Amino acid sequence: MFYTYIIRSKKEGKWYTGYTSDLRKRFKEHNDNKMILTKGRGPFELIYYEACLNKYDALIREKYLKTGMGKRYIKNRLKRFLSLTGEAT
Repeated sequence: MFYTYIIRSKKEGKWYTGYTSDLRKRFKEHNDNKMILTKGRGPFELIYYEACLNKYDALIREKYLKTGMGKRYIKNRLKRFLSLTGEAT
């Protein structure tokens, strides 16, 4: 399995989207400052993930979630969560 995921920086509130074959390991790497893009921006919380059967599907899904339509999809999908955290738009 491959996973497309979204993490949120508790420090900055910014969201980061990625994909991996080992979600637990990748999440730990983000929080341990081992990922260049998110280094020094943690701690992070995992706010969303999807499982895919292959790497290609996970990569395509990651790219979609980074588009305007993908961001709208996630905000709609997480509407209740965002309203509880005060981020609803």
